[in-house]
Amino acid sequence: MQQINRMKIIFALIALILLTSCSGNNMKPIDFKDQKPRLIIEEYMSGNVKAWGILQNRSGKVTRQFSADLNGTWDGKQLILDEKFIWNDGEIQTRQWKINKIDEHNYEGTAGDVVGTAKGYSYGPAFKFEYVLLVPVKGREMKITFDDWIFMQDERVAINRATMTKFGIKVAELTVMFVKD
Repeated sequence: MQQINRMKIIFALIALILLTSCSGNNMKPIDFKDQKPRLIIEEYMSGNVKAWGILQNRSGKVTRQFSADLNGTWDGKQLILDEKFIWNDGEIQTRQWKINKIDEHNYEGTAGDVVGTAKGYSYGPAFKFEYVLLVPVKGREMKITFDDWIFMQDERVAINRATMTKFGIKVAELTVMFVKD
């Protein structure tokens, strides 16, 4: 009897993982190819950009807020993007992205707390960035997968929405508003 209950629990967990990973968003960057304005990430993030955002847990509750200063330099091949996040609880985080433009639509990026290489895709007003980030949680680092979308609204404003998952299950969402100086 105990073996049957264990099997039922294992089956239920596998079904849950499959359902949550299959019911995901089917939006693709190329869906935005003919829309305007065109977001060219290396141009938009060059210079000073201010940001404000919220972090929500899996049930939608806002758990943290932040402001951020971003400063980017583009040398024709690579965008160096320095980020400084100031969280409402006083924590300060910094990150430096090195983002290489592969071709008109494809990018690769690295940062000190990113596992491996981030993959970026740009079409129309949309930029999608996929990566695994080492996130500090209760004194240790967890690998969290980011499905990060930035949508340009006009020449100054962009909105970022990132879904954060662990083992294919959503653990948090991040919403950010960027304003270019």
